[in-house]
Amino acid sequence: MAAQAHGSGHGGGGEGGMDITEQRQMFHGFLMTSVWGSGLIAQAVALLTLAFAIGAGWWAGLAAFVAIGLAIGLAFKLRVSYWATQIVLIVLLVLGGLIVPAVAGLVG
Repeated sequence: MAAQAHGSGHGGGGEGGMDITEQRQMFHGFLMTSVWGSGLIAQAVALLTLAFAIGAGWWAGLAAFVAIGLAIGLAFKLRVSYWATQIVLIVLLVLGGLIVPAVAGLVG
């Protein structure tokens, strides 16, 4: 009788019969958000540290930004949306690296 009472609460699927698809997807989303967020923080810290704190220059910082982005994307086998985001960020940073000195040269 105890076995029947125990088995009836689980839909007759036996041990481990609960569908955890939603929980698995939620946890995967949480992990991917953590990877994206941590990676972007690491990229920003490297870029700003090399460009401003150490004085190695914008292009050295951008090279570190790209290297960290590539390493994270390849290590975690991230999807196309990650790579599209990285490309947009890199294009914007390259444009910023070209435009800011040009404008500074015009003003100064």
